[in-house]
Amino acid sequence: MTSWTTRDIPDQSGRLAIVTGATGGLGLEAALGLAAAGADVILAARNADKGRAAENLIRHRAPDARVRFEPVDLASLASVQAFAERMVWEGRPIDVLINNAGVMDLPTRRTTADGHEMQFGVNYLSHFALTARLLPLLKAGTARVVQLSSVAHRGGRIAIDDLNAERGYRSWAVYQQSKLAMLMFAIELQRRSEANGWGLTSVAAHPGVARTDLVANGAGTERPLRTMITRALIGALGHSAAAGALPVLMASTLPDATPGGYYGPQGPGETRGRPGVARVDRAATDAEMAARLWAESERLTGVAFA
Repeated sequence: MTSWTTRDIPDQSGRLAIVTGATGGLGLEAALGLAAAGADVILAARNADKGRAAENLIRHRAPDARVRFEPVDLASLASVQAFAERMVWEGRPIDVLINNAGVMDLPTRRTTADGHEMQFGVNYLSHFALTARLLPLLKAGTARVVQLSSVAHRGGRIAIDDLNAERGYRSWAVYQQSKLAMLMFAIELQRRSEANGWGLTSVAAHPGVARTDLVANGAGTERPLRTMITRALIGALGHSAAAGALPVLMASTLPDATPGGYYGPQGPGETRGRPGVARVDRAATDAEMAARLWAESERLTGVAFA
């Protein structure tokens, strides 16, 4: 495992993969890796123009790729429901679901269409609801389900009585919470899959510090100095989006992936380097809190795992 690359992805022919946020950055690189290995890939994202561009890029790099864009706005639970209903209507079992889309470090508190704090809503709640709504197809495909976490989950805490940061908004703390929630979700989903016989393999991954548009799409022009400093640090400490996607692809395709496992770069501080097993902060293994978070997530989204 010392030099795992996209060349080590097993043949994915005949398999269906869904990647959220797949029109740029890590999601696009993950979709490209799966499509090049033969998978049929659905690019689930918000922007149709970017979706068409992503389709064209993947087909250019992998001429035999079977890939298509499907619209979904992860800031709207109604849009998530509509997307899932289209997939269920098609009826094809899902082999890989990568819950990748996200926003980071928004300067001011914003809310989704459903009134949830934007980072928690987009990064976590929408993916919780999507996974629940796709469960029949995931079970049918004995799927690999991958949640995107982050090194930022370390030091995060689940504010179970104020998940939407209504009593005080600190952008980085809220982002940390969303990524801790994703890691807890991956571990708890594995527990529940085993308990209920769903047949899923649930794992998580993080990209380290990857050079993507996440910073620009977060703090952006509202905090230009902070954005400039952050970009400089990422440039110095991080690696490319393609390198950052390798742990995601490993988690998605490794034949003997550890159920409930976590994958990330192996370099200094897990910021960059070859992919492998990542370190899980102790908070993410709190089964009692994970159960409380699961119950709150069902309440907030109005979606339950049947």
